Amino acid sequence: MEFSIEKLIWTRPPQRYHISPEQIEITTQPHTDLWQRTYYHFRNDNAPVLQLETEEPYFSFVVKTDFTSSKHRFDQCGIVLYLDSENWLKASVEYEDGVFQHLGSVVTNDGYSDWATTAIDGSIRTMWYRLSRREDDYRIESSLDGVQFHQMRICHMRKGGGVIRFGLYACSPEDSSFTAVFSHMCMTECQWQAHDGQQPD
Repeated sequence: MEFSIEKLIWTRPPQRYHISPEQIEITTQPHTDLWQRTYYHFRNDNAPVLQLETEEPYFSFVVKTDFTSSKHRFDQCGIVLYLDSENWLKASVEYEDGVFQHLGSVVTNDGYSDWATTAIDGSIRTMWYRLSRREDDYRIESSLDGVQFHQMRICHMRKGGGVIRFGLYACSPEDSSFTAVFSHMCMTECQWQAHDGQQPD
């Protein structure tokens, strides 16, 4: 099980990027984002997405993100599972004002997004993520050190069975740009163990 850069597929490649076995850099373009309808009523579907395709039903994907150069409201980078414009999930740190930021995740099913967040200190400039798949259910975790991961959410993707694509994204929804750096990318056996409590109905 390997995260191979040779097999990565772009959806909307940015104007500037660099890919090597050790790290991937994506320089965002202004007014790029992923969001569908909910609350704001607009639909944004123009962020660059770099993904690997797999039909493996059980796995975990880990990556470290470095967003040191983000400096404008809503600048963000993180993990993504982009199936199509109306079905995807993402997790990232979203810059706010330098004092605090939003560590959050968005799940979009059938064209409607939700957003779950927690406030973190503005001095944090790197974050690790782990995306785990168990068929069409997914778990997103984050970590400050790449060792201790903490659950952000568990979700179901209505179109998340069978062949999927997952990977990285970065965007700047307002009039800004920064370079996101991704490293330590790997796929492992699923770290999200089968549930051993209440039995299914």
